[in-house]
Amino acid sequence: MKLTIKLSFLFLFVTIISFSECRSLKDSRRKFDLTRILKCLLMNEDCEKETYSRQNDPLTEVISSIIMLNGVVYTVDGTDWHLNPKEAIVVYNEKIKYVGSNDEARKYIIPWNSQVYDLGGGVVFPGFHDVHMHPLEAMSPVAGACILPNLTPPDDQKVTNALNECKDKTVIGTDWVLGAGHSVTSLLEYVKKGESPKLLLDKFIKDRPAAMLEETSHSAWVNSKALEMAKITSETPEKPGGVIMREPDSNKPNGILFENAAIEIFALAMDPCKGNNNQLICQLNNEGLFNSMEELKSYGITSFCDARVYWKLGHDYSYEDACKNEYLTTRTVLGLWAYPNANDADQISNLKSLYWNPSPNNECSLRKTQIKVYMDGIVESTTAAMEKNYLVNLSLPIISKENIGMNYFDKNRLTTYLKELQELGNENEGFDFHIHAIGDRGIKDALDAIEEAKQYLKVRKPRHRLTHLEIVDPTDISRFVKLDVIADFQVAGDFTLPSEHQHLAQYVGETKDKFSIPVKDVLKTGAKTTFSSDWDVSTLNPFVGVQHAARRGDQSVTIKEAIEMYTVNPAFAMRQEDRVGFLSEGMEADLIVIDQDIFNIHKEKIKYTQVLQTIFMGESIYSSKGNHNFIETLTSDLDVLKNKSLLEWCWNLADWSDICYSLCESVNIDGLNDEDMKRVMTYFCYP
Repeated sequence: MKLTIKLSFLFLFVTIISFSECRSLKDSRRKFDLTRILKCLLMNEDCEKETYSRQNDPLTEVISSIIMLNGVVYTVDGTDWHLNPKEAIVVYNEKIKYVGSNDEARKYIIPWNSQVYDLGGGVVFPGFHDVHMHPLEAMSPVAGACILPNLTPPDDQKVTNALNECKDKTVIGTDWVLGAGHSVTSLLEYVKKGESPKLLLDKFIKDRPAAMLEETSHSAWVNSKALEMAKITSETPEKPGGVIMREPDSNKPNGILFENAAIEIFALAMDPCKGNNNQLICQLNNEGLFNSMEELKSYGITSFCDARVYWKLGHDYSYEDACKNEYLTTRTVLGLWAYPNANDADQISNLKSLYWNPSPNNECSLRKTQIKVYMDGIVESTTAAMEKNYLVNLSLPIISKENIGMNYFDKNRLTTYLKELQELGNENEGFDFHIHAIGDRGIKDALDAIEEAKQYLKVRKPRHRLTHLEIVDPTDISRFVKLDVIADFQVAGDFTLPSEHQHLAQYVGETKDKFSIPVKDVLKTGAKTTFSSDWDVSTLNPFVGVQHAARRGDQSVTIKEAIEMYTVNPAFAMRQEDRVGFLSEGMEADLIVIDQDIFNIHKEKIKYTQVLQTIFMGESIYSSKGNHNFIETLTSDLDVLKNKSLLEWCWNLADWSDICYSLCESVNIDGLNDEDMKRVMTYFCYP
């Protein structure tokens, strides 16, 4: 009997060697390991230090294997990907192993590790990116107790009822009464009637400081107690980036704070987190970020940029906590806020010290590699930086004389920051800037600063981007591609649709309004363009953005282009286009399954698309309730395979390899148990 075993082994060993020339270097290594494995199994040698010991078994490296069959897989890879969807996709550990046909995908099944999903026509896309959002702020329990209706006069019963309901509520983490949601346009109309927003709020909340953030987060409505706490009086000077609206006769603040003045009032209301999780504010921030992660999963978002991280308030500590406790289920880049009132030398030094760009192989996919700068404000409050006078004059301090808006940062100051931070002494190190620019003058100044700062670069190629881009001078359209600047647009909000833009004309005129959000014009130049949400200003749902992108008249883009602006293009903006953004062998497995093929339905139905499953780094992190048919259990394919005899199972693996045929001829070797032979077979024959 022993002679039979040894002869069989010799036959097997010779067979393996005879095919060695056909194997890659990688497979040659596997052949050598297989020989040692077989020696352990067949010759009864001590295997504790051998390859086949359970601790060192190469098969145990297979953490997970996901095979999705019977789907419509859009790879977003190449130029015609939308015309040639695939049937199946295979995920091996954290990476994509195969994209193609069902038949080929079935060959990758590993009986004890595979999850085989029957998609039943479900549609697969790469995980979506959102390069401009505010997730911690959007879901923080500190955000406020007062939820005010928008586009409603502040003295309307709906608003006054809301204030009555929330005035006595306690906001965890602060003594202030905080809220949000109203429209600054409605508040300004109230001022035109000669009324005082401050005194109106005092009627409901008098003894506690109160601050209401308007819906775009660019102004705040505050009461007298809040102004007292902030030491804002008729003598308080304006600071860079902020505007205190005054009563026309007395110069006293009237209760409306614009831009950075509003940001500072909310910073005053909240203690900074100092990185100690025993501190209540840290716990609340962490809770807000955790809740945001749950929302992002449900919309298929696997990568994002936080577009304004208040590092002086310790918001970056929450992201570090999410890494430590493994609930940061996205690839995340933080945009560190450039405080407009800070001393430049001190702030630049602080920002350099906060830079963090770990290896892509780092366990947590968090980077602090972007700077968020505001050039200007918004059109509706006449704070967006315009080249020509607004048609409406709100008599705001510091901008009332010329009435062309305001700057947080001017061109020269932005140039200084770019020069100091866009390259940090290494080809791969430096900050990419994320620049808020809405008015045509603000956009031009930002492009001019980037162009001037280019001369200081040595080797690094920054990927700066401008976001919003609402009113763009036609002469600046071609400068994005020339300067390698990424153009980031938000189109998910209804207010961004051309049909809703009449309100802009009253501020800037019909001629300027025609150049609002020129997505198609910028895209046609060849510039990198992206879509984002600015959540929670607009909905987080990317499919609303895709639908709106196709409804922009002359500035409409195709569904294919819109998908690319949510996947492969923002992957470039986040410097991860070598890992994610499209589905191809070797790419990391961030992908989603949705319930309808958006290329084959009416455009008006795209926004109703539901995410059925989200996979991040090869792991399923979300499945929608009531849609478990394709993810609940292994399919019959795998069940049948498990029930096959050893010989049948072996031949299933051997369909594509001559060496595996030879191995199968030897599976009935006396003394070799089925479990170990299956492991040997899978190790050697699995692609």
